[in-house]
Amino acid sequence: MIESLLVANRGEIACRVFRTCRERGIATVAVHSDADAGALHVREADAAVRLPGAAPADTYLRGDLIVKAALAAGADAVHPGYGFLSENAEFARAVLDAGLVWVGPPPDAIEAMASKTRAKELMAAAGVPLMAAVDPAAATAADLPLLLKAAAGGGGRGMRIVRELSSLDEELSAASAEAGSAFGDGEVFAEPYVERGRHVEVQILADAHGTVWALGTRDCSLQRRHQKVIEECPAPGLPDELCAVLREAAVAAARAVDYRGAGTVEFLISPEGRPYFLEMNTRLQVEHPVTEEVFGLDLVALQLAVAEGAALPAQPPAAQGHAVEARLYAEDPTAGWAPQTGRLHALEVAGQLPGQAAGQVPGQVPGQAAGRAPGPVPTAASVPRLRVDTGYTHGDTIGTHYDAMLAKVIVWAPTRAEALRGLRHALRRARVHGPGTNRDLLVRSLAHPDVTEARFDTGFYERHLDALTTPVPGERHAAVAAALADAATRTASGALPARLGGWRNVGTPAQRKTYGDHEVRYRATRDGFVVEADEGDDVQVVAAAPHRVSLDIGGVVRHFDVRAYGDEVHVDSATGAYRLIARPRFEETGHRTPPGSLLAPMPGTVVRLAPGLAEGARVTAGQPLIWLEAMKMEHRVTAPGSGTLTALHAVPGRQVEVGALLAVVTDTDVQDAQDAQEESSP
Repeated sequence: MIESLLVANRGEIACRVFRTCRERGIATVAVHSDADAGALHVREADAAVRLPGAAPADTYLRGDLIVKAALAAGADAVHPGYGFLSENAEFARAVLDAGLVWVGPPPDAIEAMASKTRAKELMAAAGVPLMAAVDPAAATAADLPLLLKAAAGGGGRGMRIVRELSSLDEELSAASAEAGSAFGDGEVFAEPYVERGRHVEVQILADAHGTVWALGTRDCSLQRRHQKVIEECPAPGLPDELCAVLREAAVAAARAVDYRGAGTVEFLISPEGRPYFLEMNTRLQVEHPVTEEVFGLDLVALQLAVAEGAALPAQPPAAQGHAVEARLYAEDPTAGWAPQTGRLHALEVAGQLPGQAAGQVPGQVPGQAAGRAPGPVPTAASVPRLRVDTGYTHGDTIGTHYDAMLAKVIVWAPTRAEALRGLRHALRRARVHGPGTNRDLLVRSLAHPDVTEARFDTGFYERHLDALTTPVPGERHAAVAAALADAATRTASGALPARLGGWRNVGTPAQRKTYGDHEVRYRATRDGFVVEADEGDDVQVVAAAPHRVSLDIGGVVRHFDVRAYGDEVHVDSATGAYRLIARPRFEETGHRTPPGSLLAPMPGTVVRLAPGLAEGARVTAGQPLIWLEAMKMEHRVTAPGSGTLTALHAVPGRQVEVGALLAVVTDTDVQDAQDAQEESSP
């Protein structure tokens, strides 16, 4: 029996594993980098061991240090979580060689599936449906479009779509460089890119006694940059016959490598309904909660039981209802999904604090949730359930070293329509105060007809991103509420008179407060505050307190909750959430950067430059020049216009802050004029 468990990971998945351990009386050990010294997973563990440094290569990717940490802390088992070393066969062997229990599949199974190219060979022998690979050196226009993929990778790293043969060599080099940087293996392969395909996967669970479960299907088609954003279980709209084929193929894949523990077999479904094996993830997936909610299981508890040698029942419990998960990221979808950093002031989803998930305790099946025994689909009167899995809480700082995911928000309901509605409501009413997030995008995505009618595919965001990221309406009214809350706060503190008495020959002067592009003008009167409305804007103040403002807008009273953190103000209402920045009354003139400056869009690390890039090089508008890595994603910095690179400050390996000057491109016409002047000079 496992008595003490070390989680060789961080953040949300570490907290998730610890939760199950607490329920089962297992002591917990965390490891942490210097950047994570105060992280939630460290605070929640019974013991913690420092991994000196901040970069993953120096900390969470150091298997030798993690094994030493487990032995030093007295742990007798290691759970790898997902990402980092979770699919590293050598790490699994090191854990076992140290006499520890490995909560994962056998190292040989991990190794067999580690390379996508080798995995495809195994799956072909097992009869799993595959897509034929394409030799990049022999590719023709008839093979386009192609998808380049890192053989050892995942999470969208090292992936490129090639639509023109002329760009194939360049994209191969870029994909190989990114794969080598992320995984230490630059091998890249090519296969046909399926337009409008769906990404569907099957959760498997296997024991050491010959039982393999295939736990339904999950749809993970809603992706940005080949990384999942919204997932659901079961995959909607698939014929029963196709689902049966997927389950059988997943079981065959598991048996082909003598698999044990939890894993996922991923497939691409063509528009014609043909399935193709993509890869097998030999670990727990980020999106595992939707399967847990539908089947009434705790997959982490089952991983622990299998690692202890327990046998699974012959058949899994029956599926009930539908579950949808949304990944809440600190990122800006309108700026190339650039990650956002800073202090997280508040994180509360529909009244549920982070970590307060639906209760999951043992039932008839090891790890099955109480009150969720197998049976018929519940009636429509059943109440939807909300679950929040996160590695953050209020007061934490979101840095640049790791993934930008703040939380996973999951809703289960008897029907898919109810689950989608419940998740929309939970996200819309969430209090997420701090850096900008993708929350509005998620809410709009969940309401889009292509999603509600299950007509989506992996290209959903490529087609609809602009429409899904238009400015949220109502920001003007949110600014009014913020200004009035600020005025009420100053009134309560004595900075403004609570009541303006006495006779005046002139009217009370209007106060002004500016948030972004919205200037709010209001007056304090005997009867309260009066807003000077913009043309066509019918706003009356019903009530104004330091944290809550009620406005009559065109005859409808709406309420706004306001919280200010210095100049950063968050306004939450039933119609939307708004993040505003208060502008000073008299703005200082800042330092102006030279025209053509390339500034770092986010803090991160310079990972590489365009081949041959040096001062004096001619570049064209839109040409990728510099690649930054932040929060496990690469971001391209492109030339703002055609011209000459007259300054280059970016150096591979260098850490840069947001707004740092990376390079300067001088306009072609300006440069030509300067060259002509120099040539004509005596």
